[in-house]
Amino acid sequence: MNQNEVKNLFALKPKLSEFSIPAKMLVTMIILMMAIGLAGALGQIIVHDVIPTFWDEKMSMQTDTDEPDKNKSARGDLFATAPSIPKAKPFYQTDEFIFALKFVHIHLFGMSLIFILMGGIVLFLDLSTKVRTWLVVLPFIGVGIDLASVWLKVFIHPAFFWLHIPGGALFGTVFAVVAILSLWEMWRKKN
Repeated sequence: MNQNEVKNLFALKPKLSEFSIPAKMLVTMIILMMAIGLAGALGQIIVHDVIPTFWDEKMSMQTDTDEPDKNKSARGDLFATAPSIPKAKPFYQTDEFIFALKFVHIHLFGMSLIFILMGGIVLFLDLSTKVRTWLVVLPFIGVGIDLASVWLKVFIHPAFFWLHIPGGALFGTVFAVVAILSLWEMWRKKN
């Protein structure tokens, strides 16, 4: 295949609105399943991070953060005490390092796979090349920020917990935009 044939091949890409019904159903199911998974992840964040950070067992707003809390370091929230790294173990054998490594490893593959699939869908959107490029790149930047916050909050300061918000907001917003545009273009847009 010469260079002109390759260019023509990519110029003939179908639009989502031109997909067959089975292809539209596949894209729709991919979007719906990933949306349910991301909604579950948001629920887990609320239950594991937000509620323990701002409410105690009685669901009343915490007002005195200076009061000692025996469970603060175990619950992993913003007000948790900074982890202490034992001097006896090498850095790479500490519980904090192993936790961060496992967490980032699992989430890097899972979250990247979501946006690899969504990026494949973006390629068929009826948008300019520039917009499609940004819709492919931005969620990976959000994932990078989100996962960097894990290392920063564990080893630098718990306040880096707040970096989860812009990272998650970035990839969550792009996911929502792509999902809505894709579903609209496939099922509602007239050719």
